Amino acid sequence: MSQDEAAADTSGGPAAAMGSAVGPSGRGTVPPEPPVPPDPERRQAIGIDIGGTKIAAGVVATGGEIIDRTLVPTPPVEDQEPTVAAIREVIDTLRTRHPTAEAIGVGAAGLVEWPGGRIIWAPHNAYRQLPLRRLLYEGTGLPTVVDNDANTAAWAEACFGAGVGVGHVVLLTVGTGIGGGLVLGGQLYRGATGLGAEVGHMTVDPDGDPCACGNLGCLEAMASGTALGRAGRRAAAADPGGRLAQLAGAPDAVTGEVVFQAAQEGDPTARELFEQLGFWLGVGIASLVSLFDPELVVIGGGLVATGDLLLEPARAAMERYTFARPHRELPPVVPALLGHEAGLVGAAALALGTRA
Repeated sequence: MSQDEAAADTSGGPAAAMGSAVGPSGRGTVPPEPPVPPDPERRQAIGIDIGGTKIAAGVVATGGEIIDRTLVPTPPVEDQEPTVAAIREVIDTLRTRHPTAEAIGVGAAGLVEWPGGRIIWAPHNAYRQLPLRRLLYEGTGLPTVVDNDANTAAWAEACFGAGVGVGHVVLLTVGTGIGGGLVLGGQLYRGATGLGAEVGHMTVDPDGDPCACGNLGCLEAMASGTALGRAGRRAAAADPGGRLAQLAGAPDAVTGEVVFQAAQEGDPTARELFEQLGFWLGVGIASLVSLFDPELVVIGGGLVATGDLLLEPARAAMERYTFARPHRELPPVVPALLGHEAGLVGAAALALGTRA
């Protein structure tokens, strides 16, 4: 009986009352149908992306669909215990609404030991030597994986985004900092202990700007949103009557967003800053292409929204500096498809054992 037929049946007779317990002839009963087993294509895990200002979490199905999501602020304290408590809070919230979630995946910035899931150190967060995988498993009883957040984003793009069907992918996330993930031969490359693929901390200019990690001239220091804002403030200080200072209100108030706005207006100084930023990004990409020979380079993170202002000079610098350029095909450099939710989607996919 369809739902419409059931709604229309007002006879109140035995067949209506007993439903499928009465056989089709009405002469006897049939055993109730066994419960339908869970759809293997709809297995679910909780994915979590720990950022510097927020903890984003969601329930993700095996096809990469986000079924439910929640968001809480990252505690602005030096003590790591409130951060762990906030993570437990989002897990408890989502498990209450989705009790069939069978595993937990976490993406976190910084050096993450694999497969142990210990967050050793992160330049922008408070945790140090944090055994997060063990703590979450002991607190929830669910199988748990913890990986670097750029790795989880790369895995999401490989499984469900720009890298679907591609075996060798380099992902760079360009935002406040720069992260990176490598999918080589359909597998995440992490190095011997999980500390590999920190592409944002490759030195591209030993005489360059200081990085939050303590080194000079890291790719992150030269090609991130932080670098764009710093270069914008320098340019505004040199030209306090220019468009950058006008938009910001003062030279020392210039941010990367202000530089982007000025560039969209056609301001030549702002456009030159994007040329410089893209140049350094392309230098870093060229090194990765020379090392790993990927089929595809994917750019994610907040700055990808600036489009060709960033990507055109990056592609040009990659072409200029890649080894043996006349004798090889270069990989396309394309924007990521999954946006800011790639990290939690990829973390859940790792927890479910999804393959690229």
